[in-house]
Amino acid sequence: MKKALALALIAAAAASAGCASSKEKRAAREANPAPCPNIIVLTDADRLVEFEGDAALENVAYSAEIVNVALNCRYYADKPIDASVDIDFAFGKGPKGEAGSREFKYFVAVTRTNLEVIEKSVFSVPVKFDSDKSVRLANEKIKEIIIPRASESTSGTNFEVVVGLVLTPQQAIYNRSGKSLKFPEL
Repeated sequence: MKKALALALIAAAAASAGCASSKEKRAAREANPAPCPNIIVLTDADRLVEFEGDAALENVAYSAEIVNVALNCRYYADKPIDASVDIDFAFGKGPKGEAGSREFKYFVAVTRTNLEVIEKSVFSVPVKFDSDKSVRLANEKIKEIIIPRASESTSGTNFEVVVGLVLTPQQAIYNRSGKSLKFPEL
């Protein structure tokens, strides 16, 4: 009887040791051995103002702004970095905006730090404006961005994830001019 009890205790200890090592392996796999790539909003493409006529407050049709971005990533051995991005937007309908809905486009690009673009994707955000609300907030989640690495020692700091709104050349020039709309005092 004592022998059977001793064998049962040894088997239980071995099983729990196996579970602990499995948990440790899983925790090691989920932990990041290095930092995530930087995520930046391209300054020239962080806002969009669409005018109907001259660039004046009373001629604004639609606007968009990237309010916040966040990136999460995970490394595992020599595999590519697996990342996800959250982007918060604010969209506006101005006095010249006639449609109750509008589609805005934005891009997410992976670059080598301060070098070339590795990959760029364009996404759309459909926005519906209520008759009583001219501003809409939205959150977009890009669940899977794959960032290639040459080896297990290649760090996320060698890459950047760049986010921006898709603009016309005229909208980009407006953003670069540093002009902003001044709202009247209330």
